[in-house]
Amino acid sequence: MDAITNPILVVVDIDPSGSAASSTAALIGAASTIGTPVALVVGGSADAAGQVAQAGAAVVISEEGDAALLTVPIVDALERAYARVKPDAVLLSNSVAGRDVAGRFAVRAKLALSVDAVGVSRDDEGVVAHHSVYGGAYLVDSAPTFGAPVITVRQGAVEARAAAIEDAVFEGSTGAYPVSGVAASLGPVEAVEQASSRPDLRGATRVVSGGRGLASKEKFVLVEELADALGAAVGASRAAVDAGYIPQSHQVGQTGVSVSPQLYVALGISGAIQHRAGMQTSKTIVAINKDAEAPIFDVADFGIVGDLFTVVPQVIAALEARKK
Repeated sequence: MDAITNPILVVVDIDPSGSAASSTAALIGAASTIGTPVALVVGGSADAAGQVAQAGAAVVISEEGDAALLTVPIVDALERAYARVKPDAVLLSNSVAGRDVAGRFAVRAKLALSVDAVGVSRDDEGVVAHHSVYGGAYLVDSAPTFGAPVITVRQGAVEARAAAIEDAVFEGSTGAYPVSGVAASLGPVEAVEQASSRPDLRGATRVVSGGRGLASKEKFVLVEELADALGAAVGASRAAVDAGYIPQSHQVGQTGVSVSPQLYVALGISGAIQHRAGMQTSKTIVAINKDAEAPIFDVADFGIVGDLFTVVPQVIAALEARKK
């Protein structure tokens, strides 16, 4: 690893199929802007390492482990990789698993932790993480006073992409490593939602969200129909979640998921500051609401004042007509 200039260690999320998660390209792209990406893949399929090299990692370290169930084996693998690579920074996805691994590893290694970064850069003193805070009202920076920062990167926030590495170095584990023995804190696992073919809300490039204006759980299906027409993930405001229209895992906002898609469509959402805090860094925002004074229009790039039950079916029909 001594020959690598400014190594940046990237921990790759693995999806349930064993492939590298959709957040991988942006993570490695972010790493490439500040150094040389070195990726760590734990418990992925046989194809995962190649996918990571295609995303731009110069070195791919693969280790065995059940990344889908436990985070402790990932922390163990990260600890070993960190000791070998001696990176300038460690980047992880700001997913639930990514934050768990980042927090555990930062405590073990006594390193500074920066969460939910929307970008990274390098100055004369090292790597800097950039954050959007207070509902996007301010941009602030964070950097450690010593050591390499451990940074979780908001999914969808980074547009940089690295070129595929044809001569990437692959380093596989020679066998199962012993687990550290650190408590995994694994409680009962309960399935709360059926698997969906729609994109995951975190990291989706397109999101359609619905609010209280949908009026009922039965009418909220209109949000799902538009999302399917756009190939988008489904989100919701807290009001829609509290009303029981959709599970809490779809909530976008300060107390839910923060998203930064290329396209965000808000249907019947008034746009309280708590909701805007989780979506106003989206590249293009489209709002449909019958209230012309709704705060959502303050951050929208395109707005339609009208009855969403009249407007949205017309939008869906137009989208379907273009596919023919």
